[in-house]
Amino acid sequence: MALLKDIVSYCDQRLDSSAFDDYCPNGLQIEGAAEVSSIVSGVTASQAMIDAAADVGADMLLVHHGYFWKGEAAPLVGIKGRRVKALMRHDLSLVAYHLPLDAHPELGNNHQLGIKLGFGTGTPAGGLLWGVELARPLTSEDLASRVDSALGRAPLVVGPQGSVRRIAWCTGAAQGMIEQAAAAGFDAFISGEISEQTVHQAAELGILYLSAGHHATERYGVQALGAELADRFAVAHQFIDIDNPV
Repeated sequence: MALLKDIVSYCDQRLDSSAFDDYCPNGLQIEGAAEVSSIVSGVTASQAMIDAAADVGADMLLVHHGYFWKGEAAPLVGIKGRRVKALMRHDLSLVAYHLPLDAHPELGNNHQLGIKLGFGTGTPAGGLLWGVELARPLTSEDLASRVDSALGRAPLVVGPQGSVRRIAWCTGAAQGMIEQAAAAGFDAFISGEISEQTVHQAAELGILYLSAGHHATERYGVQALGAELADRFAVAHQFIDIDNPV
């Protein structure tokens, strides 16, 4: 058993959340029980995620995609109202970290994705972009197969096929960073989503692009943070994957 305020304070400091000008508030978004014995982590605080956490008796739900995004309507009505009502009914705290959990050099989504893909730790390549130079090149088919095997999701592959050695990645909806990846001299770029223009950019920039899924690429930072909290505060932790094909 640990105090909610101590867990949140630790997360805020560990992720340096105050350093980020984000699209949403990071940290404690909905306050539930003052004491925590069980944490459930997940990617997005959907209704299904809340229900799953409540079903296993969690006191705290730790996610990457929480609530109160800039530009969204403020009233707690409709889907938003039902979600908040469910959290409060179950005395379930919602704790969310967006950009801080993308960027962290150890626990972050980008660092963790590199490990998951077998690239080791990788290195930051500017902003949220990470990259690696392989000792031996891969074919574009082998790279796609590696992503499929690691994430359980076949990527959509566009751009010039062939041999790649310098590979960059950024999780989630970072397809717009393809120009940065190409300018930095990478042969391939992996992200979550793809836009209509990404197909043309990949062809014209001469860089292979793999769209591996927003959800699929962002499952790993929150798991790493949850596991660290479990160890530090002696609480239970489990990751619940509410699948999303996007």
